[in-house]
Parts: sequence; C-alpha cells; structure tokens
Amino acid sequence: MTGRATASDAAALDAADPLAGCRERFVLGPETAYLDGNSLGRPLAVTAEALARFTRDDWGGRLIRGWDEQWVELPTELGDRLGSILLGAAPGQTIVGDSTSVLLYKLARAAVDAAPAGRDEIVLSDDDFPTDRYLLEGIAAETGRTLRWIPTDRAGGVSVEQAAAAVGPRTALVVLSHVTYRSGYLADAAAVTGVAHDAGAPVLWDLCHSVGSVPVELDGWGADLAVGCTYKYLGGGPGAPAFAYVARRHHGVLRQPIQGWFGRADPFAMAAGYEPAAGIRQFLSGTPPVLATVPLQVGLDLYAEVGIDAVRAKSVALTRFAVGIADDLGLELASPRDLDRRGGHVTLRHPDAQALVATLWERGVIPDYRAPDGIRLGLAPLSTSFAEVASGFEVLAELVAGQAHQLR
Repeated sequence: MTGRATASDAAALDAADPLAGCRERFVLGPETAYLDGNSLGRPLAVTAEALARFTRDDWGGRLIRGWDEQWVELPTELGDRLGSILLGAAPGQTIVGDSTSVLLYKLARAAVDAAPAGRDEIVLSDDDFPTDRYLLEGIAAETGRTLRWIPTDRAGGVSVEQAAAAVGPRTALVVLSHVTYRSGYLADAAAVTGVAHDAGAPVLWDLCHSVGSVPVELDGWGADLAVGCTYKYLGGGPGAPAFAYVARRHHGVLRQPIQGWFGRADPFAMAAGYEPAAGIRQFLSGTPPVLATVPLQVGLDLYAEVGIDAVRAKSVALTRFAVGIADDLGLELASPRDLDRRGGHVTLRHPDAQALVATLWERGVIPDYRAPDGIRLGLAPLSTSFAEVASGFEVLAELVAGQAHQLR
C-alpha cells in the first residue's frame, strides 16, 4: 500500500464513517496524529463550558446546599448511568469515585477476606498492568495469600484454557484485564468467568481499556466485580474518577477495607462507630470528587447518543486499517490478528521503539512507548479519523526507512 493509496483509502473510509462528525466535537490540537487515546482521551469542546457552568451555577450558586440537592447521590446516580450506557449493569451495582488503584484494592481485598478457609491463592496474569500486579502483591503479603501467575504471551493475553488450568479449590480470587494494556487482547470474559465460577472462585475484571471501546455486559457475563477508569475513551480528563461494580449478590457479604464516612449508613449523622451503608454505597469511603465528574457526565452524553455498538464497529475498522498499513510496511504486529480477540488499540514491535516514539512526538505524531520494544497505537473511535491514522503512519514509515531523519 503506497502512501498515496493509504491517503485515498483513508479519505474513502472517513467519508463512509457514520461517526465521522463526532470528531469535530472534540478539542483538536495542532498535532499531526494523536494516537494515544487509550492513555488520555481528548476533551469534548463542550467540557469547558460544562465546567464553567458548574463553577458558576452549581458550586458558586448553591454552595453547601449542593450536597443536599444533588451531590450526595452523585456517586451512585452516575454509576447507574455508566452501568446502563456502557457496562451492561443493572442499577444499584456501580459507583463512581476514587482512583482505579484505590477501587481495585477495595474490591480485591474484600473478595480475598471473604474467601472460605483453604482458598489461599490469587490468580493473575504476569503481564497485567503494573498497578494491578503491585496491589495484588501487597494484598498477598497482608493476608498471607499466594500469587498464582499465569504466563502470558506479550502479543496476546490469557485464554480460557489458561484460566481453567490456573483456577482450582485453592483459588480465592481471579483478577484479569478484559482488554490487556499492552497488546489489546480482548478476553472472553463470559467464558473465563464461567470457568472460575465452576472452580468456586469470583473474578474481578479490570475494564480500563474496555469501557467506551468494546461492549461490556457485566450482568450478562455473571461478573462478580469490576473496576475501570474514565480518562481514556470517556474523556473524563487527567485524574478523572474511576468506577467500581459489585454484583448485587455480593452486597452485604463483601466488606470493603477502607471504612470512610461516605460509606456509612448515615454519613451526616457524624455518629460513633462504623455501620456500612446498604447496597453499593458501602463501597464508598471519602468525599466524592464532584467537580471531577463533570467531564465524565459530558462524555456519557455522547455515548448515550451514538451507542457502544457503533463505537465498536468504528474501532474494528480503525484497527483493521492500522494493521493493514503496518503489514504493508513490514512492521511486526504485537497484537491479536483475530478481530474478535482484539480491543481498541494495537501494538507494533520494533527494536528501536523507544527512540522512534520520541522522534514521532517531535514530529507531531503521538503514540505510546511500551517497554521493551512496543509502539502502541490507541485509536479512539469518536475522535480519531482514518486520515489521522494514515498521516501518523506516513511519518512512521519515513522514520523506519531512515529517510530525512536520523534517530537519536
């Protein structure tokens, strides 16, 4: 595929894209190609006005009265909306607040503490996102559990067969990513959950690279627990609050370990002793980050408008287009070729990946470097065009060929 043919193909794909108009609703910078939307998504243009309106009217206009009028219920109300639009979760099972790491700790520790005697192993991938691995190492040390690592193909992920081989009568909890951070491998969540349940163990799904990119059906999978972030595809912005899902059957059974005032039955009673709130509220701890939820609310408006199925169709087309160009350039793919097993990003392998990425950034093309040799392309379906992908590859091809630029 020549550069000219690539540009022509991209133009045709953009012309036929039913979501093409969404791109102009985002703040578009001067960069040639932003290919890192799975690390930090672009903001919607209306986000600035939404934040100004909140500052002026909700915060400035209502002050402390805002808590009684709307903010106290925000973590659960926003959680229900997120659950309905993107998680396949019935009301009363999702909250928004804290960071992914904090929520992952809460749910994992609660599940491990509730495990029956003799279940002393936590099953996880040896190539999962670092915070997942670090937190579980800490929980294992705190509770005297053992980590059972699943060896994972860096260009793939954990298969159903691997999960089935790893779980057993000693399994207290399984923690895996639905879409892996490195390769974009899309796990068969329903099947993996099923084999864990057959072994008597719950599963905690990390949805950070899934939500807003691929369909998620937590209730349909029979999922137990899940966490995820909102600053990638959902446009929540840097430091945006995360979300946690706890299936209703676990309410009143799991007891989260960070007993803060906002998770108490009546937080404003300021009473002695901790009595957990009923339902999903018991997994709250401190004061929710109300201001930080404004960009997320705006992002959910767009997802409610277009629907996750349309987003997934665009995502599949974007990754197929990128893989096709990479193949024509002779670049090595470090992501699944099977579309059913590939999420919203792709990774290419190159021995000079770190230097290439640094030079790409200088040239206005922004992918991500993943050690030791990965160039990760995060293609956000609502804000990334096919022409943008083609432009990014044009620069990458030039650098790989060593034309008109010398790698540092």
